[in-house]
Amino acid sequence: MSNAALAASQAPSNPVALRYRVKGMDCPSCAGKIETAVWRLPGATSVRVNYNSQVLDLTLDETGTARAVLEERICGLGYGVTPLATAADLARSKAAGFGSPPADEESGRADPPFWRTPKAVLAIAIGVLFALGFLFDRAFPGVAGEYAYWPGALLGLAFYGRRALAAARNGSPFSIEMLMSVATVGALAIHAAEEAAVVVLLFTVGEMLEVVAAGRARAGIRSLVALVPKTARLVDEADGFVREVPAASLRIGQTVVVRPGDRVPADGTVTDGASSLDESPITGESVPKPKGVGDAVYAGSVNAEGALQVRVTREAADNTIARILHLVEEAQASKSPTARFIDRFSAIYTPLAFVAAILVAVVPPLLLGGEWATWIYRGLALLLIACPCALVLSTPAAIASGLAAGARRGLLVKGGAALEAIGRVRTVAFDKTGTLTAGRPRVTDILPLAPDASERAVLGLAAAVEAGSSHPIARAILERADAEGIPSRPVRDAKAVPGKAVQATVMGWTVAVASPNHARQIAGLDDAADRLVTELEASGKTAVVVVRDGQVLGIVAVRDEPRPDAAAGIAALRAMGVDCVMLTGDNRRTGEAVAGGLGLDVRAELMPEDKLAEIAALKEIGPVAMVGDGINDAPALAAASVGIAMGGGTDAALETADAAILNERVADVAALVALSRATLGNIHQNVAIALGLKAVFLVTTLLGITGLWPAILADTGATVLVTANALRLLRA
Repeated sequence: MSNAALAASQAPSNPVALRYRVKGMDCPSCAGKIETAVWRLPGATSVRVNYNSQVLDLTLDETGTARAVLEERICGLGYGVTPLATAADLARSKAAGFGSPPADEESGRADPPFWRTPKAVLAIAIGVLFALGFLFDRAFPGVAGEYAYWPGALLGLAFYGRRALAAARNGSPFSIEMLMSVATVGALAIHAAEEAAVVVLLFTVGEMLEVVAAGRARAGIRSLVALVPKTARLVDEADGFVREVPAASLRIGQTVVVRPGDRVPADGTVTDGASSLDESPITGESVPKPKGVGDAVYAGSVNAEGALQVRVTREAADNTIARILHLVEEAQASKSPTARFIDRFSAIYTPLAFVAAILVAVVPPLLLGGEWATWIYRGLALLLIACPCALVLSTPAAIASGLAAGARRGLLVKGGAALEAIGRVRTVAFDKTGTLTAGRPRVTDILPLAPDASERAVLGLAAAVEAGSSHPIARAILERADAEGIPSRPVRDAKAVPGKAVQATVMGWTVAVASPNHARQIAGLDDAADRLVTELEASGKTAVVVVRDGQVLGIVAVRDEPRPDAAAGIAALRAMGVDCVMLTGDNRRTGEAVAGGLGLDVRAELMPEDKLAEIAALKEIGPVAMVGDGINDAPALAAASVGIAMGGGTDAALETADAAILNERVADVAALVALSRATLGNIHQNVAIALGLKAVFLVTTLLGITGLWPAILADTGATVLVTANALRLLRA
């Protein structure tokens, strides 16, 4: 072992996360070659390739492979490599006090015109050489003959042959470029130079169209980056003057001014002013939303009317648009079950196609006395028909278009597997509060029950206990207390009993805000209190009992109305053959009152573990989607076949779920199912197109009806049709 190798082997392991933009990676087969080549490098782990965004992520131990070697390996395959910032780089940038952009600089940059891409230049060059050869052959017949077409064929062979050899050296011997190169060499060997030139020309045109289609799909996502303005009007904390700064430099807690017609530069909360904001680019909601003091706003939304002052709540790298981009990128990088199956199938199919082509070329001449040139020609045509481009592209193209179409409407899906699964669900289970209802209940009744209690005392103690909670009922109590000018009281030893109560020590008393059932256990409810609870719940209200030192002090009732589109959303799901059920921790009477108006079955008074049991029971019937927004919904979201979080929900729900609905519309659950079914249908159409065309041309080739250029046209045509069909989903 050399001294350098020995030193490298003894160096301490220090894996680093790397991220690259890979120029020219525009199809799944390109991604497959790169992924195979990188995995074969010592020290390379966690390799993820996303051809849609042209991004390569990996972890590299540079004691095994130097970073320069990795980059040379990718360049050797014929692709350009540009380093990108990783999550760790952005974190270090934050720590150093520099702003961080919502996306890397390259991702926001438009692709060059298609005619300037390497494959377009190659197609033009081959086309010109073919045309010159054709004209020379017609003008001077018999002078050059087939050799007039050799320049175009050799140019294509040089380009694809080099890539084929590089891929073979790096673990992908049966690449599409190898099929093309073998077919071109064979055609030249049997004096079919004109067809060889046509074959490489048509293949290059098909590759160029793939570049165009991939660029169009990327443009749909890239347009989100352009929504965030480059600059912001920052209010200087020292002197109060407004100055213009880069939007990427904004920090949490700073205040910006958003004038009428401006785009909001960062996620934040309105601190002054009132206006209406157009959030359609982010959430898909076409109607401008009124915003006032205390309301949240999204980066990229457009201020329609009055001036606003907004306090920044998320930095650029973590704003809503950046999170959407990250989720879509992660989703596109994860393969769906269908895509994984096709990858496994093509890994077996392509070598078998080689063998089949060889058998067609040699068996008839050897055993049946066939003419060698004729059967070699047919074998080469079969080799071209076997190109798996369209088949490999059929699923990821549809998945990528479906994910992009959903993101532009505020429907985020975290992967191809989830997108496929949503369309297959038999039942959708909904949480009630914050999901089917708006999650903004209002206090309707305050009923003192103790002799020394008053409405103000009951409300004040309840507000003190609920001060640290984000539950919708807590917000309703706190808003009512604030409206009545009740001062907040200091508390200690605050704790929550999930699904039962919130408890704290207030002014020396142990105070609990509990569900009626839990109140019966810790304090007991007399007949009068029981009747009041029953009456309140029968009218669709939720009652909580305020208990002080084991004594029932009073009852607070709140009511949360269903979302305006809830009934229509449930009806749309039922029309699609999907059953709907409500799973709620609320009392049965309240749950039934809400569910009855929406036409839902209801399972009420469920603890988080009870929701898990209900999900398990529903999964025995078929795939189940769970829709929720709270921390207590996170276990059920994870347990369901597909978890769907309402966009205004907690981070725990959003992180656990497989999909998110940014605009908080119940009808968007039906839209998700429809999008998934459209994507699945598109995949089936694509597979049928890819295999159908191949089957037709396989028969005509073996019968001698079609030759080399129709064979490659079958693959190129199928690729174009599959890509165009997938792009239709962008209009969904």
